[in-house]
Amino acid sequence: MINFKHLHYFWVVAKQGSINKASKILHITPQTISGQIHLLEDQLGTTLFEKVGRRLQLTDMGRMALGYADDIFALGGELEQNMKGKEQDQTQFLQIGIADAVPKSIAYRLIKPALNLDYPVRIVCKEDSLPNLLSRLALHKLDLIIADGPIPENIGVRGFNHKLGKCGISFMASPSLMAQLVGEFPSCLTGAPMLIPSDASSLHNPLFQWLDKHQLQPKIAGEFDDSALMKAFGQAGVGVFGIPSAISQEVAKQFDVELVGVTNDIRQSFYAISTQRRLTNPAIVAINQAARDWLN
Repeated sequence: MINFKHLHYFWVVAKQGSINKASKILHITPQTISGQIHLLEDQLGTTLFEKVGRRLQLTDMGRMALGYADDIFALGGELEQNMKGKEQDQTQFLQIGIADAVPKSIAYRLIKPALNLDYPVRIVCKEDSLPNLLSRLALHKLDLIIADGPIPENIGVRGFNHKLGKCGISFMASPSLMAQLVGEFPSCLTGAPMLIPSDASSLHNPLFQWLDKHQLQPKIAGEFDDSALMKAFGQAGVGVFGIPSAISQEVAKQFDVELVGVTNDIRQSFYAISTQRRLTNPAIVAINQAARDWLN
């Protein structure tokens, strides 16, 4: 059986990023902490830390062990609190990374269920590119990432993909541009100005494949990393733009645009990425369950 005192020393060092910092918190000499961690590594049969310059960095197995340690000590804290019957502020902080290719309204709808639990949850949202967010996740500076695709194979970050769901694509246009489109959907897209997501989006390549399949030749008027900016240009009549069908009614109302047509041949998927194989955080579980009911 694992020595939980050794595991606790490892957990504190991993959180602090330094044996010396952990020593001040635990009031134990650095030598003692180092020795206890070596005993834990011997018991687990793997190395948990590696030196990078003067700093300690978790190995892949160390990151996995930290995920389990987080769960173990979180449950221990919950047990202690419940047994003592203390009425304390139970606000839980949930740090979520949102890949910049994910539409803001999608992100909001996915995260909202975490705010409807029986205890208060404070969310801290960070928006960035998926590679940058994965780096923060690896350092345990994020609890979860909402992305439009799984972890890329060429990124050496250990994590687990939890598919939330998928939906088709709806094409939208301003009323003035809508009046200029000729023919039925999708043939009306040929010759029409179009706004597309940049190649950072998982939708970029499938969109072009769909256009080629149907022999459609729109005039690409712009490419965007930020889906909100693309919608703003679409609202101004610069071009037709595609969005996840799950938010088409919301976008039509917010941006005063009209539905050109819908295709289910292109399916946009959304993922929750975490360091845990099994989701245990109630707020994250709520996100996952609600997404499965909403996206199909």
